[in-house]
Amino acid sequence: MTSRTREMTAGRPASLLLGFALPLMLGNVFQQLYTVVDTAIVGKALGVGALAALGATDWLNWMMLGIIQGLTQGFAILMAQEFGARRFERLRRALGGGTVLSAAGAVVLVILGQLAAEPVLRLMQTPQEILPDALLYLRIIYGGVPVVMAYNLLASILRAVGDSKTPLRAMIAAAFTNIGLDLLFVLVFRWGIAGAAAATLIAQLVSGLYCLVYVRRVEVLRAGRADFRLADAPVKKLMLLSAPMAFQNILICAGGLIVQFVVNGCGVVFIAGFTATNKLYGILEVAAVSYGYALITYVGQNLGAGEIPRIRSGVRAAYGIAAVTSVVIAAVMLLFGRPVLGCFISGTPEETKAAMDVAYLYLSIMSVFLPVLYYLHVTRAAIQGMGNTVLPMITGVAEFAMRTLAALLLPLVLGETGVLYAEIAAWIGASAVLAVSYRVLMRRLETGKPAVRSRPEEST
Repeated sequence: MTSRTREMTAGRPASLLLGFALPLMLGNVFQQLYTVVDTAIVGKALGVGALAALGATDWLNWMMLGIIQGLTQGFAILMAQEFGARRFERLRRALGGGTVLSAAGAVVLVILGQLAAEPVLRLMQTPQEILPDALLYLRIIYGGVPVVMAYNLLASILRAVGDSKTPLRAMIAAAFTNIGLDLLFVLVFRWGIAGAAAATLIAQLVSGLYCLVYVRRVEVLRAGRADFRLADAPVKKLMLLSAPMAFQNILICAGGLIVQFVVNGCGVVFIAGFTATNKLYGILEVAAVSYGYALITYVGQNLGAGEIPRIRSGVRAAYGIAAVTSVVIAAVMLLFGRPVLGCFISGTPEETKAAMDVAYLYLSIMSVFLPVLYYLHVTRAAIQGMGNTVLPMITGVAEFAMRTLAALLLPLVLGETGVLYAEIAAWIGASAVLAVSYRVLMRRLETGKPAVRSRPEEST
């Protein structure tokens, strides 16, 4: 053990979760900072059209990131369980297998992304005037998938063994790198939207290299050459955990693509307003994502150690923390949302006002329902930490169905602003499924049954 690892099988759950989540939260704030700066520089320096082009790629970008995060987080669940059970040889084999599978996955995703980028943008009816910029941005981002995969895997490995401070420092370094390169590439070199994409990828490379240095310093993570042989790795377990999480994110983003399809039919100004608020989405859920990461590690380690009662108490504490946080963030956004949104939007007075009206309405709707999103993240993370990633995948189906139906039907009743309620419908649908699933799985664990169907144990 080293000071860089943290066991979460003893101590007050609330203190452990907050202590683990706060560095992740700060790291996510810095990650969102450079996303916001990207958007602000593009919107202010290049205008409404460039901002709309950036927005037209949002869901496609998120889908790729969702697949990557689903895979790497799934691998980390097994690592957290093995770490909690102090089975360090198995931990290193899981690390090695996850690394090889991530590398192979990155190659496949680069090829698929490049082949699909233009056809999908056209299928989504991306306006012709913003299509070239949107396609250029997407091609650069998809070309950098191996870099994004490497960072997410390394950060997930560190979180699995209780280290949330190194990913924070990595993200701080990435944020300053990205902001500096954004200013250089877009404002000085005049590379346009391609400069923003290049800055993002270089920043991810910096954060990945930073995490790699610290992974190599943790004794229990020092894998040997034999640990990277797939024949000896728990490949089946790794894929059973990660594949449903990746597919869940694909479903969620597929619904988002349908929303974007509807939004694209509302004109460039509407797209720009929608994009401005979407860029704040990450700030709205920044704490929820961090609590989710913390809870996956907490539940995984306690499940590995056989500390079942601590799982329920930890989830209960997470609900309380998440509820307070979501209310505070919602209040801040409702009070100060307009000035923040104004950082992204430029153009003629008429364009600016129209885009701002759309953006603030969308931000207000999401802020009011934010506690639902936080409940969703906590409950989903608890179930994933138990090693059950199939049920959360099913909630992805619920999200897809609710988001799609709302996006297609509500505009018929409420006009074009009806599409802004699609996200809320998705949160509510997923939360309903998760609430029932969590209660069933906790009863199984408390009666001595596994949260997933039993499988033959991997040999030690």
